[in-house]
Amino acid sequence: MIRRLRRPLLAVAAASAAVLSIGVMQTPALAGPPVAAAAGDRSTVIPKAQPSKRFSISANPSSLTVTAGQSATATISTTLISGRPQTINLSASGLPLGATVSFNPPSVTTGGSSTLTISTSTSTPASTSTVIVTGASGSATRTTTITLTVDNPSGGGLTLVSTDPYTNTSSQHATEVEPDTFSNGSMIVSSAQVGRFTDGGASNASWNTSTDGGASWQHGMLPGITVFQGGVWARVSDPSVAYDARHGMWMIAGLVLNSSVNGAGVTVSRSTDGITWQNPVLAVGNDGQGYDKEWIVCDNTAGSPFYGNCYIEVDITSGGNRIVMSRSTDGGATWSAPVSPSGTPSGLAGQPLVQPNGTVVVPYSANGASIRSFTSTNGGSSWNATVLISNVSSHPVAGGLRDGEGLPSAEIDANGTIYVAWQDCRFRSGCPANDIVFSTSTNGTTWSAVTRVPIDATTSTVDHFIPGIGVDKATSGTSAKVGLYYYSYPNAACTSSTCQLQVGFISSADGGATWSAPHTLAGPFPLSQIAATTQGRMVGDYISCSVTGGNAVAIFAVGRAPGGGLAFDEAMYTAGGLAITGGTARAEQDTGPALAPQAERTHLSTL
Repeated sequence: MIRRLRRPLLAVAAASAAVLSIGVMQTPALAGPPVAAAAGDRSTVIPKAQPSKRFSISANPSSLTVTAGQSATATISTTLISGRPQTINLSASGLPLGATVSFNPPSVTTGGSSTLTISTSTSTPASTSTVIVTGASGSATRTTTITLTVDNPSGGGLTLVSTDPYTNTSSQHATEVEPDTFSNGSMIVSSAQVGRFTDGGASNASWNTSTDGGASWQHGMLPGITVFQGGVWARVSDPSVAYDARHGMWMIAGLVLNSSVNGAGVTVSRSTDGITWQNPVLAVGNDGQGYDKEWIVCDNTAGSPFYGNCYIEVDITSGGNRIVMSRSTDGGATWSAPVSPSGTPSGLAGQPLVQPNGTVVVPYSANGASIRSFTSTNGGSSWNATVLISNVSSHPVAGGLRDGEGLPSAEIDANGTIYVAWQDCRFRSGCPANDIVFSTSTNGTTWSAVTRVPIDATTSTVDHFIPGIGVDKATSGTSAKVGLYYYSYPNAACTSSTCQLQVGFISSADGGATWSAPHTLAGPFPLSQIAATTQGRMVGDYISCSVTGGNAVAIFAVGRAPGGGLAFDEAMYTAGGLAITGGTARAEQDTGPALAPQAERTHLSTL
């Protein structure tokens, strides 16, 4: 999709413990691209009913502990409940990365047993995983689980969350890029592109779920979107995550691409538990137009007059990046016909946020020239004209890296103050490198002066870009806890062969007035270790950060030297939940004359 910036990722420096479980039940694929019966009325795919129970399976022991590089076994037993004995085929999912499973024998007759062996590699991360063992006989399936704990004495401060499992020759492996995250309490759901194509989109989008504040993760691939996972679309891009508290529904929005590599529309995958995902519904598009960079959010304030409304922003590339909004009132099952804000603005990468009173505020990039916003005060029935947050002055990031070109990353505190961050060079004489800057608003129409995050001195050679900002929704005002993830180059004046990417984190405990010392979480790694695209090497047009329990959590792409005959080893990692401590480095406000807008960028379809 189009180059975007998203919320900073928070890393937690801690011993790696990732709960990874795939094992999602798949529903049958549609015969063709989903088409709405009427505008604003999209139908959902109903999973097939499960057959009556005829047998059961169990595991002994039900928990295993193994040191990375070794193996462990358990006995899988079957019991006849009713009917005649039958052949049961055994399989397992939810294994940690680098682990494999085998059954001896691979199938049994009801009443029989099999030995399961899980083999780990020396690179399997320290983790606790829920392995789902499935027995299938015809249309009947039964499952049991094994808790697998892997100890890895050599495990570092980063936890490997997800890797690309696909092998299609049309996209690049192993690559994962462009993650978003969203938290509700201690539960965090993330999604990223998996198996990146050079000319747009990916083989699929992942789901990565933590129920313990980012300490451990389960993961898998979304069913029913692309042809690589039982769906009908050629590719998918730009994942965005939301939670609807009123309807108890997790949602992952994706930009689906057809075989002509056109952004055909927006789908929404839904889950009640963040682990088992339904086939997607079509929310916007499949109407011959081109779309890009969607984003999704829900109104989760019980006292709001529009509690339970969810909103999607997307731009129509075939209409000059015309921004449109769509609304759902039923947990994402159906979506309204899209409408434009007053004045039909052009832009991209809007990130809608909902204040406690129900006002929706949508910051967006005005095609790279400025950051603007618009609002709705009537639950999305109509959208007001846009206002200027700030013009943008940015340094072109070296090495041909896709950097989002200053797209905003936005979050909100408990009282509804909105934080919008982007990359900008206005504080540096001659614009030799970017800082991360931000502006705040309590109403979406009046915005504060642009403020520089003091990651390092304005005389340094460091270039900062692709921010992901997160705010603790239990805090507000001058006590708001803010976490910021970002990528950087130690030397802004590098080339495609010499640039070295790093991932960093910094935090504020007083609403952005003062900040902690920065921390490097990953890197440096060369651009040659990340996915190639027609718009440059890629870790993502955006990243994201979610704050829970005072800790900032993010997942982010890191490149490593590939092995096993693969072209890349670009995977999703986390540093866990990083404490938002704040510090004494004072932020600097822009007190100079207003900047003139820089030239708009010609945004080709960067799906």
